[in-house]
Amino acid sequence: METVEEVLRAVGKSVGIHDLTLGDVLRVVIMVLVGWLVIRLLTRMVDRLLDRSKSVAAIKVYIHTGVSVFLWFLLALMLAGTMGVEVTSIIAMLSVAGLAVSMALQNTLSNLAGGLVLLVTKPFSVGDYVEADGISGTISAVSLSYTTFTTPDNKEIFVPNSQLSATKITNYNRLGKRRMDLKFTASYDAPTAQARGAIEDALAVIPGILDDPAPVVYVSEYQSSSIEYLTRLWTLSGDYWDVYYALLEEVRESFVRRGVEMTYDHLNVHIVEK
Repeated sequence: METVEEVLRAVGKSVGIHDLTLGDVLRVVIMVLVGWLVIRLLTRMVDRLLDRSKSVAAIKVYIHTGVSVFLWFLLALMLAGTMGVEVTSIIAMLSVAGLAVSMALQNTLSNLAGGLVLLVTKPFSVGDYVEADGISGTISAVSLSYTTFTTPDNKEIFVPNSQLSATKITNYNRLGKRRMDLKFTASYDAPTAQARGAIEDALAVIPGILDDPAPVVYVSEYQSSSIEYLTRLWTLSGDYWDVYYALLEEVRESFVRRGVEMTYDHLNVHIVEK
């Protein structure tokens, strides 16, 4: 009847490990237990460090998983070296395999890296209206690989994160309010106070215009056939377009009530008979 030592030697030879003894097995078991405790302690320390930083809260799970996999991989290499396995060849093989995989998944890895950058820096959040790389829309989802835009005409656009992380991003909601600059033209025949008063009347009846900073009206340019008035006001980000269109309509009606002519370009055509 075979002894434990003989069984261990047979098992060791079958997996390429010679002279496997009971002491080696006990040493491996102890290393696994100690390694498990050390890995658990280190991952808890990493989690505490991550909890202190709000900037990495979105990728905390991914960092935790990556650290855990890396530590278990190191433990496996240490165990293999203890049992007499050639660790150098394993590392070389994994390096070649990793290089091949990274080349095959170059675009995917680039998107993942871009996603990590966006999750850490947080240039936008879900619900923000953003313009980036010629695309405008509301952010409806942010994943590690793609960011989803919902356009005003109800289209979904999936943009690779590698593209977003390398371009200029304009966030219209981050600061909570937006400034609006509108220009209106009035005839030279209309007194400045009358034209300004017509615009101020329109500002007074449009809901959504903030009182602080207060809206202002300036004479901004003397054009060839009209005077240009710059109207500057502030609104909440969500009210911007409602105020924009309402003010355009109300200013025209206010000009009519005040008797201010809103000028426009004329084209006079003279027909010369020969």
